[in-house]
Amino acid sequence: MPLTTRVRPRLAVDLSLTLGPLRRPHGDPCVRVDRSGAWWRATRTPDGPATVRIAVDGTDIEAAAWGDGAAWAVTAVPELLGSRDSLDGFEPGPGVVRELHRRMPGLRIGRSNAVFEALLPTVIAQKVIGVQAGASYRALVRAYGEPAPGPLPLLLPPAPAVLAATPTYAFHPLGLEARRAGVIREAARRANRLEEALDMNPTDATKRLRAIPGIGVWTAAEVAAVALGDPDAVSVGDYHLANTVAWALAGEPRADDERMLELLEPFAGHRGRVVRLIEAAGIAPPRFGPKLPLQPIAGI
Repeated sequence: MPLTTRVRPRLAVDLSLTLGPLRRPHGDPCVRVDRSGAWWRATRTPDGPATVRIAVDGTDIEAAAWGDGAAWAVTAVPELLGSRDSLDGFEPGPGVVRELHRRMPGLRIGRSNAVFEALLPTVIAQKVIGVQAGASYRALVRAYGEPAPGPLPLLLPPAPAVLAATPTYAFHPLGLEARRAGVIREAARRANRLEEALDMNPTDATKRLRAIPGIGVWTAAEVAAVALGDPDAVSVGDYHLANTVAWALAGEPRADDERMLELLEPFAGHRGRVVRLIEAAGIAPPRFGPKLPLQPIAGI
């Protein structure tokens, strides 16, 4: 029998808007949304593997968990749903950000408390388009993950110890060249040190993440947003983000990171929240050229 709990959030919670960053596109083997709208997530906790199901039940949210890590997973559900999230200081003036916040009041900045699990697909997404990243992540999970506990056929993310012991050449058939494979192996070797970022302030946590060669400002921000629940994390260096933000906030179809940060400065402390609202709304600048092509991994 699963362990269960009921949560009555302090602020409104939309499961899709809040838990969306946990789910990698293109068929994540570790996360599923069923026909009822419930979210299922397979994860490795400090106490062992777990699968957690999260569903809306009236004004409450009901969670159930299976596996050795079930008690840990159930206890972590409130933070996953944004119990640490605060709107203090977030007072957008008239304009698109206020309107988006009004339209999506249930978007919370959740905290997964799983640094390596957030880091792994983020490293895979470095320098390639989403379709390639999704295919490589699926292949890696299917090759080195394990069946998750519970009633659904989910897979657990690969254990750090397994990836640390995997030779670099074994990553190549999965679409991962030596550079990204090396970052994954090194991060897996230091996984325990990376998890210590959970108890650090944002500045120190970023330093800890970036101490791994191959983890730059973009990767650190992506991880901070998901694992640490940082509402101010901005993924500088993203291929599309600067254009998207500039188009949403200033009607400018093209921008660089400096311009993006300038436009986000009035929302300091909540810049990541503004980015999430813009992305959730599906706002995108006009395209003036071809899409980014598939990237041969030999050239990365």
